[in-house]
Amino acid sequence: RLTVNACLDAIRRRRRRPIEIRIEPLILPAEGDHQHGFAVRDEIERGLARLSPDQRAVLVLHYFVGLPVPALADTLGIPLGTAQSRLGRALAALRAALRAHERPAEPEPEPARTPEGQTA
Repeated sequence: RLTVNACLDAIRRRRRRPIEIRIEPLILPAEGDHQHGFAVRDEIERGLARLSPDQRAVLVLHYFVGLPVPALADTLGIPLGTAQSRLGRALAALRAALRAHERPAEPEPEPARTPEGQTA
């Protein structure tokens, strides 16, 4: 029984450790204007920063590292269905974060004017 409890404790400790993923910087082509590429990369980084660590992990593993969803679930130690739902929700949250950043502030409406030129 002591051995079983020690093994269960080791498994629990492994689950508590945060997942760290090293991402290599994007290599852009040497030609043309790099400003657009940097702007897109900056926007994506800001969107990823708004997500939870779990959401970030599934997006990075799937889209940047290229893991299929079953391998992603195995890597994170979660069921396949959980990985699929986290990936869908993370993608929706990233899209919402990017849309919120794109939306410009709405200008205040001008006051209505009467025919005599006075404001209402």
